[in-house]
Amino acid sequence: MTKPVIQVENLSKAYQIGQIGSGTISRDIDRFWQMKILGKEDPFLKIGETNERSSKGISDIVWSLKDINFEINQGDAVGIIGKNGAGKSTLLKLLSRVTSPTTGEIKVKGRIASLLEVGTGFHPELSGRENIYLNGAILGMRKKEITRKLDEIIDFSGVERYVDTPVKRYSSGMYVRLAFAVAAHLESEILIVDEVLAVGDAEFQKKCLGKMGDISKGEGRTVLFVSHNMSAVKSLCNTGLILENGKLILNSDVDSAVDSYLRNASNEASKKWENNFPKSENFKLLEVKVLNDKGEVSLNHFISKDIRIEFTYEVINDNQNYTHGFNLYNAHSIHILSSHDVGSNTLMSKVLKGVYKKTIVIPGNFLADGSYSCSFALMKYNPFLAEINEHEIVGFNIIDEITNVELRGSYTDRIPGVTRPKLTWY
Repeated sequence: MTKPVIQVENLSKAYQIGQIGSGTISRDIDRFWQMKILGKEDPFLKIGETNERSSKGISDIVWSLKDINFEINQGDAVGIIGKNGAGKSTLLKLLSRVTSPTTGEIKVKGRIASLLEVGTGFHPELSGRENIYLNGAILGMRKKEITRKLDEIIDFSGVERYVDTPVKRYSSGMYVRLAFAVAAHLESEILIVDEVLAVGDAEFQKKCLGKMGDISKGEGRTVLFVSHNMSAVKSLCNTGLILENGKLILNSDVDSAVDSYLRNASNEASKKWENNFPKSENFKLLEVKVLNDKGEVSLNHFISKDIRIEFTYEVINDNQNYTHGFNLYNAHSIHILSSHDVGSNTLMSKVLKGVYKKTIVIPGNFLADGSYSCSFALMKYNPFLAEINEHEIVGFNIIDEITNVELRGSYTDRIPGVTRPKLTWY
């Protein structure tokens, strides 16, 4: 039975917005008296607000994290996901002991190697080689242990030519290459990696993900990984934590966590413009709606049901020839399909100005479960011109039907794939 290597209990972190200090001497003295002399909680934290970056708020104290609780076992690969400002990086800094919590407790068994920001933990005046030894010493390793790993670290980083150059002369990509190589190869029990890997090129990102997989699955070390790349999170991690406005809203297996995050991040099922219409010289897009099989606007649709997407637009000038285009993308930005209304009578005959509607039907038993976004276009031919081409106007979710015996038989686990048509077997 695996044992927890990280235990987080009632963890919270508050920050003050704006200038350093409370604003008045009397307020600072009051805080000092309450906290240092009487041993009470900071009175100004009681009025702190949730870290909702899109609203102004009335307090200058915000909770970047609030009452976080979870456990991580040895060998787990944990993906920490959420929108910008959700508290992901703050959590990693607390776990790495870069900063201390306002309230709560963190229990860690083992040494932690962290890759949080470009340049963190490196001394700019020292060479790459010297920084490798410095990082190893910080982790409590002997010089002999670091030397044994040195060639492997340099080879993985790909910066051998510059390893004796001061790192202040490195590009951000070289920084990340060396920093990850150091963090991944020195003998820590826990590896923490923030979104900083996005700085590296695609080849190196793939190499890093492979190494983190080896660390977790092969060496039994624990990995915590923050990324906005859901495909990378799914391929590497077995557990997912979702943070939202500083609160932990889900702790589950990685597939469920990613699906929940993407489903909640999807677009609305309808969009109507009152002004600032998407428009061209000849057309104006007025409204787009995702309809269920009953003709109702709906964000969620069972996998076996048809979906109708209705576009309402205005032709501004008389005597137009044009056609319609539709594109569908999944939550990982994979282009699922493209469809043009090549048989439209608007291509054959002149259309007078006025308001028109067009509907496209996506059949049931075609798409896999997940979240999708739609784009719509109005186009002319000879020469080809897309006068309106709007992306991610509306979205919808396909919900699996676990208990549908006709579709699944007795199989109830997740079915992989980008699409999931009901094929004929004979």
